[in-house]
Amino acid sequence: MSGRTVSLHERIADISPEEWDACAGEGNPFVSHAFLSAVEDSGSAKSSTGWLPRHTVLRDETGKILAVAPAYLKAHSYGEYVFDQGWARAFEAAGGDYYPKFQIAVPFSPVPGPRLMVRPDAPGDTAVVLGRALAQVCNELELSSAHVTFCAETDYDSLGAQGWLQRLGMQYHWYNQDYRNFEDFLAALSSRKRKMVRRERRDANASGLTFRVIRGCDITEPLWDAFFSFYRSTVDRKWGSAYLTRSFFSLLSERLGDRIVLMIAEHENRPVAGALNIMGADTLYGRNWGCIGEWPFLHFELCYYRAIEFAIENGLSRVEAGAQGEHKIQRGYLPSLTYSAHYIRHTGLRHAVAEFLEAERPAMLAEAEALSELSPYRAESA
Repeated sequence: MSGRTVSLHERIADISPEEWDACAGEGNPFVSHAFLSAVEDSGSAKSSTGWLPRHTVLRDETGKILAVAPAYLKAHSYGEYVFDQGWARAFEAAGGDYYPKFQIAVPFSPVPGPRLMVRPDAPGDTAVVLGRALAQVCNELELSSAHVTFCAETDYDSLGAQGWLQRLGMQYHWYNQDYRNFEDFLAALSSRKRKMVRRERRDANASGLTFRVIRGCDITEPLWDAFFSFYRSTVDRKWGSAYLTRSFFSLLSERLGDRIVLMIAEHENRPVAGALNIMGADTLYGRNWGCIGEWPFLHFELCYYRAIEFAIENGLSRVEAGAQGEHKIQRGYLPSLTYSAHYIRHTGLRHAVAEFLEAERPAMLAEAEALSELSPYRAESA
């Protein structure tokens, strides 16, 4: 690699925050050293939870870091949101070992962003070299596969050109069309959808609840205690696993400061629901939410409408509300494609996955187009 070297690191703490963030940039907080260290230091992502860090660093001949990738050896496929369990079952039924695999991702966070993260002053071929290095790691460690998930479209294109298999997914994002306020946004909707949103907001705000937006270090430990209970209650209802530990949320406030935006609903001065958002350079990322009790339209109010208001007030260009939920379209969130790339070592498995993805990609594009036809916006506002 022309004098460049690759190293794997078992802790994000072993890499200088300044050097990591020089590659990651400031736009997406989920790939920042602060976020990834909070995930590790809180015990949320570690070997005993099936996430063994192997962060990948590319250096030049002087030892200067040129590029990085957040990477893990995975003992399962949980907490990734790009589902490959079917691939694993097929390979294991044929006598292969799918796990451990090499996962280049942000743990527990289906947030699109850069994965092949390159310093702005690095040579022009650095992203290509890093992609080759990830495949080399997969080969030398004799892993079944490497997966770069929720990556930037540029990563998707670069890895695809190197022969990685490409996969499309879909999320729902809200886009700010220079709205002056929430009413301005409502005016862009069709009459029927505008009335629906107003009714939902009216009913949510007529339930005796009060709402607060609290940021960074202003979020007290008792508030985090309450939010963690909401998070756990949501996990329990969905029969899932609580990936994130209680200390993770405190570390977020400490390390990401005002980029943490917690929206709280209170009843009689007691928190009853919360929605956690993280703010990037131009985007508000909605992450976890939960509540106790039953409140009409509270989820829509706290997670969607309050997020839109915050984005407008703070001049953000979009809100990313995550995967799943066609109901988001009626509330102004439009289907948006997501990208991932997959390196499969075994020829037979690679052939089977490639055939599956060849059929899935056009189906995903067709679905996104069909869902876009359900847009709630007036034709002249689209």
